[in-house]
Amino acid sequence: LKLYERLKNGDTEMQVMDEKIRVLKLKVAEKKRQIKLWFKALPVRNALDAHLVVLQIQYSQCKDRIKQMEEIFANPKNESRRRDLGGQDPSPPELLKKIEQLEVELVRKEKKLLETDFLYEHVSRLTDRMRVAAENGKQDTLLLAKRTNALQKKVKNRTQKTMALLAELSMKRALANKLQQEMRDKERFLMIVSSRIDQGLPPPKEIENEWLKVLRNEKMQKEAHAAEEEQAAAVNCVHTTAEQRPTAYIPDDEHSLLLPRPYGALAPFKPTEPGSNIRHFRKPTVKPTEI
Repeated sequence: LKLYERLKNGDTEMQVMDEKIRVLKLKVAEKKRQIKLWFKALPVRNALDAHLVVLQIQYSQCKDRIKQMEEIFANPKNESRRRDLGGQDPSPPELLKKIEQLEVELVRKEKKLLETDFLYEHVSRLTDRMRVAAENGKQDTLLLAKRTNALQKKVKNRTQKTMALLAELSMKRALANKLQQEMRDKERFLMIVSSRIDQGLPPPKEIENEWLKVLRNEKMQKEAHAAEEEQAAAVNCVHTTAEQRPTAYIPDDEHSLLLPRPYGALAPFKPTEPGSNIRHFRKPTVKPTEI
């Protein structure tokens, strides 16, 4: 057992050592890579160092030149430090004349500015007046448009009413023409009948048939009126046009007499006949009841 434990511990230590060796190899490879990069960048560094030396020399020369120029310009005894601009200074009379000219020019400019301000105010007043007129015109235009729309609506309604009256007048005129034609036909037929009667001839067959129809209708009306009076004179008779419904039933009990017994207030319900719109409804499917 001790040997096994030693072997096991040795394997563990070997694994740890292998891991350390692997890490060290990675570090060595990284260092080698960095060394190669530095060797590659070495020529560039040398060139940059040389350029830096040149720039430092130029900087020191510029500083020396600046210091020298400061000493030259700071020395009051050095006549070469100043430079004449040239030209000639005007005399006092010339300066006064120039000032007067400038004052005249200033007065002229101020006068022109006042004229411009006056013109601006005048234009502003005119613009305000025109703006007010335009606003009033808008209101007038709106009112005119509303009145025009109202009048157009009235004209449209009047036109529709006129068209309806014309259509009704046409119908009435057609009816009047038809009635006039019927009246002329009746007058002509009446003249024919009168002439036949004056001649002692019987009236036409159509007149006889019409007269028989009138007599038959009068007779039927009298009979119907008499039947209604007789029915109204009967006892417990109610005049109605409704379908007759049973008001009593015969009991089927063995111990009861077979005589009609009135329903009373609990009369059976009789549904109305289905109308024509029932065709739009689908007949329900009765599903069997599962227990």
